[in-house]
Amino acid sequence: MSKVLVTGGAGFIGSHLVERLLHDGDEVTVLDNYSTGRPANIELFKTEKKFRFYQRDIADFNSIKELFSGIEIVYHIAGLADIVPSIQRPLDYFRSNVDGTVNVMEAARLSNVKRVAYAASSSCYGIPDIFPTPETAPVRPQYPYALTKFLGEQVVLHWGQVYKMGVNSLRFFNVYGPRARTSGTYGAVFGVFLAQKIHGKPFTVVGDGAQTRDFTYVTDVADAVITAARSQLKDEIFNIGSGRSVSVNQIAELLGGEKVFLPKRPGEPDCTFADISKIQKLLGWCPKISIEEGVSRLLQSMNDWKEAPVWTPETIATATRDWFRYLG
Repeated sequence: MSKVLVTGGAGFIGSHLVERLLHDGDEVTVLDNYSTGRPANIELFKTEKKFRFYQRDIADFNSIKELFSGIEIVYHIAGLADIVPSIQRPLDYFRSNVDGTVNVMEAARLSNVKRVAYAASSSCYGIPDIFPTPETAPVRPQYPYALTKFLGEQVVLHWGQVYKMGVNSLRFFNVYGPRARTSGTYGAVFGVFLAQKIHGKPFTVVGDGAQTRDFTYVTDVADAVITAARSQLKDEIFNIGSGRSVSVNQIAELLGGEKVFLPKRPGEPDCTFADISKIQKLLGWCPKISIEEGVSRLLQSMNDWKEAPVWTPETIATATRDWFRYLG
C-alpha cells in the first residue's frame, strides 16, 4: 500500500487507474481541472476513505506543489488530447502537456517523490517504418499533440536523469473502453461509432477502412502503468498495446451496422501496432482483454454514449477542415 497521486484522475484512463489503485489499497490523491475529465467518472470513489480529490490545473505550479507532500508514486496521466484542437490551439497543448509536465516533475522532486510513471503517446512514431513498432523506432510527430506528448516524455526522463528520480514512460496505443470522453471534439473511433449506432446512423469510416489499429483496453493500460510504477526499473520507455492490430472495418463488423466512407486523412498511419516484447520480457506484463471481449463490454455499456455528439460526414468534414489544411 502506498500514498499515490494521479494527475488527470477524473479522465478516461485516469479514473480506471484510480479505481484499480483503490482496489489495491493505496491512498489516492487525484488532481484534475475537468478540462477533459468528468465528475461522474469519480463519483463512486468519493465515499472511499483513502480517496482525495482536488480540482487543480497542473499548469499552475503554485496550486499543486503542496499536494505532492508525502506522496510516494506519481501517475502523471493529465494532458490535452486530440489532433485537430492541437493544430488549432497549439499554445494550450504546450501549456498543458509540456509546461504542466515540468510543474508535475518539479513538484515531485521538491517533495522527494520516489517514482513517477508518465502517460506518453504512440503518436510520437508518426508514420512508422516497422511493424510491430519497437520503442527504438524513429520519433516523427505529425501534429502538435504528438509533439507535446513526446516533449513531456523528454521532460520526465530528463528529471529522472538529473535528479535521480525513478521514472518510466509508457507509450499508449489506441486506448478504448468505458468512460471514454463522449463530448467535445471529433476524436476516437469507438466514441464516434457507438453514438452513431445508438441513433441508427451509419458508421463513418475514414479511407477504405482497411487501416489497422492496436486497440488496447483501458484496464490493461492501467495494469501496465501500475506494474511499471511499482517495479525497480527506471529510465525506461515501454510500449503498451494489445499484441494485435485490427482493421476499422473489423470494428464496424463487431459493433454491427452500415458504413459510409470518408476521404483518407493526411498524417495518419495505415497501421499502428505495438511491439510489446520489452515490457513482457522486463516486467512480465501481458494484455488480458481481447478486442472481441472489449467490444462486447462496450456494447453492454452503450447507453454511456447516448448524449454523445452524432457525427455525420458533413459535420466531420467541417471539424477536420484544419487537419487537411495544415497536414495535407
